[in-house]
Amino acid sequence: MVGIIIDAFSANYQSMKRALLIVISLLLSSCIPYKIAPKFKNEDYKVMKAKKFQRKLAKETSFIFKDPKDANEFYNYVNTKYKLNHNDVGLNTPIQINGTTYYFTYHEVERTDESLVLPLVVTDLKRSSNGNDPLFEDHYTTRKGHWYIVVTVYDNNLKNCLLDKHPMKTEVLQYLKDMQQEYLKTHNYEELLFTKKS
Repeated sequence: MVGIIIDAFSANYQSMKRALLIVISLLLSSCIPYKIAPKFKNEDYKVMKAKKFQRKLAKETSFIFKDPKDANEFYNYVNTKYKLNHNDVGLNTPIQINGTTYYFTYHEVERTDESLVLPLVVTDLKRSSNGNDPLFEDHYTTRKGHWYIVVTVYDNNLKNCLLDKHPMKTEVLQYLKDMQQEYLKTHNYEELLFTKKS
């Protein structure tokens, strides 16, 4: 009877030991994320307080979308589309919606994915415990940046048009969605200056 119990315990111990080794191996061969850039699940944009998106921004309700293009592409798009000649681009830029003038301001914001590379940390800890200098000290973390465009629109009375109580929220939101799609699909912004003749 004692032999059966010992055999059962030994089999259980071996299984637990294997499982523990697998878990430790997975941990040591992986990166542990500690900062994750926002991902708009099943959405192309978000309407939210800009300050909640990034602390340095104002508490204004804004239209936010991920910008997959190179730096300054949105600037070039806005400058060309609204014929601004590099004057106050994206700073209270006037736009027309249903014959009424509104003003939009935008910011380009970076958010990052950052991870701890655990195998490098463990390797250097082991080296340190053996009296050796660390090899990977400057490579314990990985970082990948993601850029977002944060747009706020105001009316002539300086009221935020993206607030739920604003009477033109639906129209302004549709304008911004159309602008976002046009920006993402257009590669030569000069094309925006030509109007189609029917």
